Amino acid sequence: MKNVTETMNASTFIYKQHFTVHRQVWRLLTYTPFSMASKETVLSAAKQFVNFVNKTPSPFHAVNEIRQRLVSNGFFELKEADHWTIKPLQKYFVTRNQSTIIAFAVGGKYQPGNGFSIVGAHTDSPCLKVKPVSKITKAGYLMVGVECYGGGIWHTWFDRDLTVGGRVFVKTDIGIESTLVHIQRPILRIPNIAIHLMRDHNESFGPNKESHLCPVLATAVQVALQGETKANTPKPSETSAQTKSPLAPNYETLADKHNSPLVTIICEQLDIKPEQIIDFELYVADTQPAVIGGALEEFIFSPRLDNLLNAYAACEGLIQACGDESLQQDPNIRMISLFDNEEVGSQSAQGAQSALQEMVLHRLSSGGSQTAFQEAIPKSYMISADQAHAVHPNYSDKHESNHQVALHKGIVVKINSNQRYASTGITVTILREIAKLSKVPLQEFVVKNDSPCGSTIGPILSAGLGMATVDVGAPQLSMHSIREMACITSVYQATELYKGFFINYPDVYASLQF
Repeated sequence: MKNVTETMNASTFIYKQHFTVHRQVWRLLTYTPFSMASKETVLSAAKQFVNFVNKTPSPFHAVNEIRQRLVSNGFFELKEADHWTIKPLQKYFVTRNQSTIIAFAVGGKYQPGNGFSIVGAHTDSPCLKVKPVSKITKAGYLMVGVECYGGGIWHTWFDRDLTVGGRVFVKTDIGIESTLVHIQRPILRIPNIAIHLMRDHNESFGPNKESHLCPVLATAVQVALQGETKANTPKPSETSAQTKSPLAPNYETLADKHNSPLVTIICEQLDIKPEQIIDFELYVADTQPAVIGGALEEFIFSPRLDNLLNAYAACEGLIQACGDESLQQDPNIRMISLFDNEEVGSQSAQGAQSALQEMVLHRLSSGGSQTAFQEAIPKSYMISADQAHAVHPNYSDKHESNHQVALHKGIVVKINSNQRYASTGITVTILREIAKLSKVPLQEFVVKNDSPCGSTIGPILSAGLGMATVDVGAPQLSMHSIREMACITSVYQATELYKGFFINYPDVYASLQF
């Protein structure tokens, strides 16, 4: 009996010690001169972000979720093709391609020629996209042809339970509609080759992106058994058959371009017929949901942290900054600009290299003097928000020794003397003041001289507009993997920094004596 009692007492001691350490660690992580948030507050913010990620397998879904958040908080949608009438203290947003969104709140003291307080981020992430003609059959398997989008760590996509999400263009009685689709069950998989068949698998596995990254959808045998054939596909009319070019591919309908199980699943999800589908744009995504993890519930294990974390935090920061009376006294327009296609260079109609940002700023500067836009730019400031590399415990030699960014220790200021980041001495100084007022700690990141440096939308927009810009991001591990890793603290800190920026930038700018 004594041994049992001793065991119980030891277990109780270990249990108490675990949670005592848990509390002490959390105090160390959060108790700084900058942040006094409770773990409950930080964890709540992280859980809301996780819910957001799990609803957004594509940029179209991300923009739609943000759009809904804005509408529910009093923002009005504008159309690019319409005339805009902008009023002080009103809140608006405009979208392009359903994958880029710019939202803004007009300060109560705004006049054309005043500045813009902008947080920029992007909505896309490295992934696999379904090809326009994806039908592939190999060795008795029905497969889906995919294209690599961005610079993903492609070996992480093997042996994952995959699905698709995106948009479908549907013909209806009233016209053509764009409908979001997200198949929330595993329908695809990219199987690894057995080590018995590739003995050097662990030493030199480098998949061919064209031939090895093709997901399996079904087997031809099972499709035949279940009757998944073209029997239900409508035949083209005699007129279309007569006018069809002899040089055109032999695709009578969209269903001919893709294996039938994929089309069937989409039709069942949307309750439509195959002949109604004009086209679709689908992203392959992991079905494993984003979660809060770690022994102390301090991590976020998730797809697409780069860069949905900053897109989400920018939206929340703007909404929260409009929740007090500070907007009434603001001479600026507070804005978030969330672009698509950053991962492939931003050179698209909906990317940061397009004229969209400049066109919006020009429209908001109209009504003043002929040089109102030119007067506004030097009064403006942009935070380019994109994820940053936390020091990796197993590869710490890959990080510059004096700039080893850590989880929980603050938002990262990214600096590069070769202008891969837009940060300058002036813009970093301004951010430090804003961070101090916002009670958010900062860290600094510089890449090693013998390593290449990534880039962001910051240099693109800074150069294109001539606007003061700083590059920042939340620290994370496994960037561009199908599953990435960050800390729960970052969601709260990023939101607080962006909110504090919107509220405090005009005063910080006014304090500059140069």
